[in-house]
Amino acid sequence: MSKILVFAEQRNGEIKKIAFENITLARKLSAAMGIDFFTVLIGWNISDLAVHLAKYGAEKIVVCQEEKLEVYNSEGYARLLSGLVEEQQSDLIILGATAMGKDLAPRLSVRLNAAMASDCIDIRWENGELKIIRPMYAGKVHATLKLNSQIKIITLRPNVYLSEEKHITPQIEERSVESGDFKARIVEILTAARNKLDVTEADIIVSGGRGMKGPENFHLITSLAKKLGAAQGASRAVVDAGWRPYEEQVGQTGKTVSPTLYIAVGISGAIQHLAGMSSSKYIVAINKDPEAPIFKIADYGIIGDALEILPKLIEAV
Repeated sequence: MSKILVFAEQRNGEIKKIAFENITLARKLSAAMGIDFFTVLIGWNISDLAVHLAKYGAEKIVVCQEEKLEVYNSEGYARLLSGLVEEQQSDLIILGATAMGKDLAPRLSVRLNAAMASDCIDIRWENGELKIIRPMYAGKVHATLKLNSQIKIITLRPNVYLSEEKHITPQIEERSVESGDFKARIVEILTAARNKLDVTEADIIVSGGRGMKGPENFHLITSLAKKLGAAQGASRAVVDAGWRPYEEQVGQTGKTVSPTLYIAVGISGAIQHLAGMSSSKYIVAINKDPEAPIFKIADYGIIGDALEILPKLIEAV
């Protein structure tokens, strides 16, 4: 391999946490493989963001700026990144398995005729080969993949790789790029008002299920999450019932999360839910059913009524 390209995702002038995790991974891979890596930042008026990437060991940073790329445009980003891959002769491209990464990676795969592995939880260099680990069949097994194409594209699941700081003086190359005309133009992005943590990036998550018995009791989940500095999650049953918004749903049809601590309250542990959170480092389950499947993967379990246990847990915290 010749070079590793790391795409540093940013939105609204803020670098996403997954970018630092991917840089840490690329730094270790480049050392093991004996090749260079560089980081690409795309947007508009983002020059000051490059120094944040350097804190995690991004030695060479290419900052690409164009007013039309201020808001994410899949066509423009893919065109720009594929051009950089060819220019720099990169064989490995690493992105985050985020909404943006999941949209961008397949486009790059087609443009570059590159094999792609998505939602991976580990990348290793062993015996002169790149080995990629990813969950399959709703998380029931972990597959070790080998990509045979010359150019390889990998998206890494957030929070599975610990970012490590390594302050260096970076080599920053700023480019004013010509994005050209796009087939689609982003007119406006409407988002819900956000004053809470995103479950995909949170280090701690407190999730509630049917065992909370009704939406009026979710203030207990909110209170515990607030005291722990955690994000609030929910099971599909709760979201389908209209108790909580979809943005909080964890599971196969919701969001995949990998926090350090996952607290499942009143969640039985159906395979669809486990698919979205089983890679959490520590799992605490609270459920009144001692036979609930969630206890099979939990590191710590509390058997009892969530509405009786949560107030005591909140007080203890």
